[in-house]
Amino acid sequence: MSYLIDFSTATSDQIEKALCQRLEQIRLSRNVPQGSLADEAGVSVRTIRNLEKGEGVSFDTALRVMIALGVQQALESLLPDPAIRPVERVEARAAERKRASPQATREKKVWTWADGEDDDE
Repeated sequence: MSYLIDFSTATSDQIEKALCQRLEQIRLSRNVPQGSLADEAGVSVRTIRNLEKGEGVSFDTALRVMIALGVQQALESLLPDPAIRPVERVEARAAERKRASPQATREKKVWTWADGEDDDE
């Protein structure tokens, strides 16, 4: 099975719908009724129907359904661990990042009052 959308150009709504359809396809391929999945995930059957239509469910609900279907291991590839960058860590000899910071490579302009004189004259 492949997705019918290009994730690099799709909108968030299109991606949500594609992922929800994939969850529905997984449920159907495993012959799991919506009611059984709802019970296992701890949500209502209506919530499962909404999810499968791509009609906006919470992230928590999507996670519960993935766990109930046994596909939560796919989440690991969704967001790879940013700490695993051994080459950069050795090159920089830096500690693990705690926060992001603006780029320091930009030149800072010194601000001065304009005296009414143009630099071009």
